[in-house]
Amino acid sequence: MNINIFIIILALVSFFGCGSTLPNRMPEGEQFPRVSGTSLAGGQYVLPDSFKGKPVILILAYDQNAQFDIDRWGVGFFTADLDLPPVYEIPTIPGLIPSLLKERIDGGMRKGIPQESWKDVVTVYGSDGKKLAEWTGTENPRNARVVLLDEEGKVVWFHDRGYGLPPLQALRGKLEDREKSR
Repeated sequence: MNINIFIIILALVSFFGCGSTLPNRMPEGEQFPRVSGTSLAGGQYVLPDSFKGKPVILILAYDQNAQFDIDRWGVGFFTADLDLPPVYEIPTIPGLIPSLLKERIDGGMRKGIPQESWKDVVTVYGSDGKKLAEWTGTENPRNARVVLLDEEGKVVWFHDRGYGLPPLQALRGKLEDREKSR
């Protein structure tokens, strides 16, 4: 590939795909923004509408390197013996250029995720990805954003500082409190 074309593509990806860091914010108590995404299995979702009527945990990620944090949350969920609502991973990729390359990006993700899990990975691209990034902030992009939504799509618990036992216990407490109040 011609070096000039490579530099132009790199500049466009940087300009349209990465953006600047947005300050983190705490959206607890807010309605989850309405965005569209597609699962790696091909299912179409409108969040949070696709999950209304039941609580759900969404794990948002803005950086490929957040997979380490996501995996730690997964192991924590599995080993903590929690009665969890459904859990969905939401890779969030703002920008025009990544949106144009979504088939290639999704194909790369499929190579690293077992097929039986594809239905639980819903990628949000473009302006909807930007909406989510602005909603939570993108500081410390290697940390996943773990969101517990209630039956109406309202955020009842949120964490964005990386996996740890204290946040897992806080989530467990929130789930138990919700169960007791029923």
